[in-house]
Amino acid sequence: MRQSSSITQVHLQRILVLGLGLSALLLLSALFVAWRTVRQIDRDTEISADQQALEKAAIDEIQRQQVYLNRRWQQLAQKRDALSRQDVLDQLAENRRQMSRALDSAYKRAELLRESIREESHGLLRWTVWLFAACVGLSLLSATWAVRASTGLFRQLERQAGELTRLQYQFLETQEEVARRFSHELHDELGQALTGVKANVSALQRSPDKARIEDCLRLIDHAIQNVRDMSQLLRPTILDDFGLDAALRSLTESFAQRTGISVEYKSDLDGRRLPEQAETNLFRIAQEALTNVARHAKATAVSVELVARGADARLVIRDNGHGFDVAGQGRATGLGLAGMKTRARGCGGTLNLESAPGKGVRIEVVCPVA
Repeated sequence: MRQSSSITQVHLQRILVLGLGLSALLLLSALFVAWRTVRQIDRDTEISADQQALEKAAIDEIQRQQVYLNRRWQQLAQKRDALSRQDVLDQLAENRRQMSRALDSAYKRAELLRESIREESHGLLRWTVWLFAACVGLSLLSATWAVRASTGLFRQLERQAGELTRLQYQFLETQEEVARRFSHELHDELGQALTGVKANVSALQRSPDKARIEDCLRLIDHAIQNVRDMSQLLRPTILDDFGLDAALRSLTESFAQRTGISVEYKSDLDGRRLPEQAETNLFRIAQEALTNVARHAKATAVSVELVARGADARLVIRDNGHGFDVAGQGRATGLGLAGMKTRARGCGGTLNLESAPGKGVRIEVVCPVA
């Protein structure tokens, strides 16, 4: 199983970018609808103006026909014998047909214009409704996704807050344990050594003895070694002097000698230094992981790999122990996972843990070093 990653600034940035992108898409959709509506209104206005011009021309034609008809009536009134009755009726019928055709043509064009405007309006309305429905659907999907993403983030924040609380208690317990250990070391080891040296020096004041001098030297060497061990426990000087590569190599060698577990260490740093914060956090994570292997894993082999490429450094620690169920958060927390996660976040990185019963444990830490 794989341990879920914690909330980082990248997650929040992605959510904000996606939200802004969807909002921009909705605004562009609304702008497109408005632009299309304005264009349609302009086209309808132009068509209406053209049709009005046609209707005006038809009315002018009817008026001309009316003037012509009046003039003909006047001519007939003056010359009653110029035309026969049939000719007058034929001329009137022809004039009526021409006026009827002109009016029918104007009515047809007006009807076509009304039908065209109606169809265009209905089409624009349908397009607007569909686009509005699409925008509403996209808004609902975006809102649903944002709510679910925010809910997931808040749940992760709650879990991280719980981890932080447990880490605080663990830190206090570790602090007490370290204080107790140093107290015992100083009292039992260094105190006894100095007491023995004092007794030997007092005896040497009375009668010089080579054996006592050798015993003093042995006690002093033992005290110096104890001081060095305690100093390495607090802060390994090799990490400050030579960097993470040398510190991890020394840590794995001493771990193999102390526990008898085979350790394979690989690195491509070749003595290159990383930022101090990254070196400290990665070293403490490796130290905690190896401590967990020695205490709980029952492993026979461990591999530690450190790779620094581009802007990130990647530390991978594997063991062939009995593993555990990552879903059981209690066990994982007991193994100091919360502390390692905090260390990983401290350098701006992430920690992933993979394990299963009988499959060992794999810890991968990615830390930015640019």
